[in-house]
Amino acid sequence: MAKGVLVDIPKCIGCESCSVACKLWNELEWDPQEKSKTATDRAKEPNNGLWPEEWTSINRYDLQKDGSSVGRYVKTQCFHCEDPACVSSCFSKAFQKLPEGPVIYDQKLCVGCRYCMMACPFDILRYEWKKAIPGVRKCQMCPTRVANNMETACTSVCPTGAITFGDRDQLLAEAKKRIRENGYVDRVFGEKEAGGTSWLYISDTPFEQMRFRTDVTTKPLPSYTEGYMKATPFVGVGWAAILAGLYIFNNKNKEPLD
Repeated sequence: MAKGVLVDIPKCIGCESCSVACKLWNELEWDPQEKSKTATDRAKEPNNGLWPEEWTSINRYDLQKDGSSVGRYVKTQCFHCEDPACVSSCFSKAFQKLPEGPVIYDQKLCVGCRYCMMACPFDILRYEWKKAIPGVRKCQMCPTRVANNMETACTSVCPTGAITFGDRDQLLAEAKKRIRENGYVDRVFGEKEAGGTSWLYISDTPFEQMRFRTDVTTKPLPSYTEGYMKATPFVGVGWAAILAGLYIFNNKNKEPLD
């Protein structure tokens, strides 16, 4: 059964334990400049605080609820779509969706086209522009842990239960139960967005006020482009054959120099 993570936004206290666990488990580099930023700073960044070595970002939003000021922390990372646009757009098969839920990336297969970045509806993927041999970086959802029936590194250290790992179907049922019991916004973000995602969010404040892409279609994005992307390798081979033919034709018809 596919796994997922339920994020209960009001329960998050912004401790960033999940961010640290992600760093340690994935052996990501520590950037003092990035870690010196506050959660409020990251919430204002165009990239939501995600960088090649920052796969998880905790962002704070100061909102109004029932006439009072409230602060809400949002854990941001790859949503691991059920039918990922990055996978369908990658003709080199560098991206794969595992049956357990994680969407993983193999840099050895990447050709650097960055179609995946353009295809992602949530603008999550980050490119290593500063490296001689760059790749695309994002949360991998701890695939080796998940494959061995272990929860993700981030959920294993959350002290408040703001992020919960489990079977996606069961988490979806739990999310709807909490919405009824706590008077949350009547929406599970990730249930249907882009065809559904492995990460599910519930909140007591409007999602659009926390920079969620609430305008994303509920239809899986690959259904729009799959036919075209399947043709990409054939188009490439076809053009190569045409250009090779033109080269041979032109060389055969050249007049010898005196």
